[in-house]
Formats: sequence, structure tokens, C-alpha cells
Amino acid sequence: MGIYTRTGDDGGTGLFGGARVSKSNPRVEAYGTVDELNSVIGVGITHLEAADLRAHLEAIQHDLFAIGAVLSLAPPSADRPAPKTPALPMERIPEMETWIDEATSEAGELRAFVLPGGSAGGAALHHARTVCRRAERRVVSLGEAEAVDEGVVRYLNRLSDLLFAFARVENHRTGDGDVMWDK
Repeated sequence: MGIYTRTGDDGGTGLFGGARVSKSNPRVEAYGTVDELNSVIGVGITHLEAADLRAHLEAIQHDLFAIGAVLSLAPPSADRPAPKTPALPMERIPEMETWIDEATSEAGELRAFVLPGGSAGGAALHHARTVCRRAERRVVSLGEAEAVDEGVVRYLNRLSDLLFAFARVENHRTGDGDVMWDK
């Protein structure tokens, strides 16, 4: 199979299951932003000194592929059965909560607002957090127009918290510390 198909040259794209929609469709926006999030996390991983954080985030990247597959499904119709997709990784949510608690315990309680920055890894994870919030907004917007599994929003909401906690612990471990907002 070639890299290019020319089928998107008219501004359209195919959803998983065969339907064609505009590349500006809210569904494409949602799964495209999840894909962007996955890429930004990949960049962040390359900047992290902490092997445990890298391993956790690599697992998250696989989850995001599954979430993207679910989001890229064409709405079911009578003439088109829904293809099989990977299960949503809902078991990861309590695991992420444990990781958040551990990172918060290590980095310390917050007493002020934190600005994005610190070490290269910490700053990259703050960037990933903001992309994650945008992905969450895109999925919520899609859910206002079409059915979306509510687990996707829960997963992304928890992931943005995790990225914040991991940015703080990476900054703590590198000795850079949080960049506090000077109000």
C-alpha cells in the first residue's frame, strides 16, 4: 500500500467503517487532536530523564491509539455494520490516579499556580497537557452532536491531570522545580 492515495485531495477523508466526511468534521477534529496529543507526548518522552515516567507515557501512547480508533468510527447505519475496534482502556484510569497520587506526594503539595516550564521534559509535558485539554474539548464538542463513549472524556480528563503531575515530578527530580506564578 502506498503512502498517498489522493482520496483526500478534495478535502474529504474516510472514517473507519467507510463513510466519507470533510476533514473539518468534528469527528476528524476529535481524533486528529488525539493523534496530535500522542505525537506531543512522544516528543515529551524524548526529553524526560525519568525512566518510570517514560514507561508510563509509552503505555498511554498505545491507549491513545485505541481511543483514536474508537473516535474514527463512522456512525453506524443500516447498510454499514460497525467494524471491530480495540476496547477503550478504561482500566488505565485508576492506574493513572495512583500515578498522580505518587507524583504529587513526591513533588509536594501545591500552594500556588504553576506556570509551564522548568526542565525541558517538564515543559514538554506541560505542552502535552494543554493539547490534552484541547483534545478533551474536541471530544466534548463531538459528543454534543453525536454519540461518543463517555469513557473517552473521563480518560482524557484524567490524562491531563497526569501530565501536569508528571511535569511537576520531572521538574522536581531534575532540580529545576516548578515555575510558580508571581501574582
